[in-house]
Amino acid sequence: MRVLVDTHAFFWWVIDKPKLSARARALLVEEDNEVFVSAVVAWELATKARLGKWPQALPIATNIASVIADNRFTALTITIEHARTAGLLAGAHRDPFDRMLAAQSQVEGMPLVSADPVFRGFGTAVMW
Repeated sequence: MRVLVDTHAFFWWVIDKPKLSARARALLVEEDNEVFVSAVVAWELATKARLGKWPQALPIATNIASVIADNRFTALTITIEHARTAGLLAGAHRDPFDRMLAAQSQVEGMPLVSADPVFRGFGTAVMW
């Protein structure tokens, strides 16, 4: 199965935080699953670390490509189709990071590993 992780799920996985659900942890550890980390995760981690909103994310943001590779995950770039879909998603939620993750999940046909209920409002398949 191919899955996409949201920013918090990725962060919690990397720091081995108990907030990551047992189901999410099982999805990420299963060798038959291909786990994708969006470029938007790098963008969100770096932005929030720079603004001082998430300083503990700075080491991960600074070394994101290595962290993704070290965990045997796959980086997912942002395409024109992802951007178009994100911009056209219905709903009042305006967070660009969330909109892009929802769009990528939908375009790529991958469930999103996330604890955030906002994604269900976009009609995104979520696993937690």
